[in-house]
Amino acid sequence: MLSFQDNQTLTKTSSGTPMGETLRRYWIPALMIEELPYPDCPPVRVKLLGEELIAFRDTTGKIGLVDEYCPHRKVSLFYGRNEECGLRCAYHGWKFDTSGNCVDLPSEPPESNFKQNIKIKSYPCEERGGVIWTYMGKPEDKPELPEQEWMLVSDSQRYISKKIQQCNYFQALEGGIDSSHVSILHSGSVGGLGVSSKSKSTTLLSQDAAPRFEVVDTDYGLLIGARRTADDDHFYWRITQFIMPWYTMIPPFGGAPRGGHAWVPIDDENCWVWSWSWTPGRDLTEQEIEQMKSGAGIHPLLIPGTFLTQANPDNHFLIDRDMQKRGESFAGIFGVGMEDHAVQVSAGPVVDRSQEKLGTSDTAIIKARRCLLNAVKSLENGEPLPGLDPESHKVRAASVLLPKGIPFHEGAKDALQLAEKDFEAV
Repeated sequence: MLSFQDNQTLTKTSSGTPMGETLRRYWIPALMIEELPYPDCPPVRVKLLGEELIAFRDTTGKIGLVDEYCPHRKVSLFYGRNEECGLRCAYHGWKFDTSGNCVDLPSEPPESNFKQNIKIKSYPCEERGGVIWTYMGKPEDKPELPEQEWMLVSDSQRYISKKIQQCNYFQALEGGIDSSHVSILHSGSVGGLGVSSKSKSTTLLSQDAAPRFEVVDTDYGLLIGARRTADDDHFYWRITQFIMPWYTMIPPFGGAPRGGHAWVPIDDENCWVWSWSWTPGRDLTEQEIEQMKSGAGIHPLLIPGTFLTQANPDNHFLIDRDMQKRGESFAGIFGVGMEDHAVQVSAGPVVDRSQEKLGTSDTAIIKARRCLLNAVKSLENGEPLPGLDPESHKVRAASVLLPKGIPFHEGAKDALQLAEKDFEAV
């Protein structure tokens, strides 16, 4: 368990909080590129780390992410006009460029130089891997963009989704590094990930529901090995990557596409859950894409026009007790991602970790908490933060059979790293 104070530090992410300032040192996935599809398209509301912002693509195609509220009378710029390289407030016409500079004040006399003193908060944005990224920290500390494998493959090899989840980012992230629940919560549903019928992974998961965890500290976060007994001579290892500050990579299932997540705070009680699937050496097939769109795997079914899921707390995640009894879903909820979503949200918006009872299967979660709390201390002490080097992101999750007695991080070394040939192929 955590102390009350450590739990506060871990979960509070608004500006000025220790964790909030730490997370602002990293590039943040903010929008899907299709949310701002063309120059002068309608602006979009974005909430990140407790800040209410507006994103827009100007006439030249440049992306701006600025304070939602006009400094004049605090009217929302969501209702503004995106035109001629700026976003113009609908109330009095004050206009701002992508850097937050006021470029026109039609309500002031022509001779006035008042606009030179007006500027709103803005954050730089970049596009990569189908995502619009933003950096909300001090400009002088801005790192290079991350370079995870899913970002480097072609569009035809990648499928991306995002949704709103009604809980703190870290209790959602904890589910992403917890391999022990796969044998129970997902016992009837992992087929939704596109697992080949020839794969032995589902059998190996079911025959040992109590994995032993080993965790290795890395310069980017954690390498998490969940060990299950396969036979008299071998262990089945499911190896998860945790990349600071909020990325997880799912150990692959047979020939299914690879998968991963980012768990990004909207505010202290809600988060964005980004999900991506990709195939390193080939295009995704139509069948794989249709399965992803079906909601059976990690990607959600959304209420049209929103990022809210069709199954949600208000309708008890459409729980089907008959399906639960039949074993099609251990929780009676359709979709691997929605099973996770439901149980994580059921714990309340922010878990009181001072009241929990942890077991041996929670080793990785304990280490991840400490990893983030140590990053806060590193920032306070002026020390380097883990996971800022893009090269450190060039890793993979893995599922491997290894002879007993071989350390997982050594036996699976080749499966965990991207080789130069991988980048030439993508």
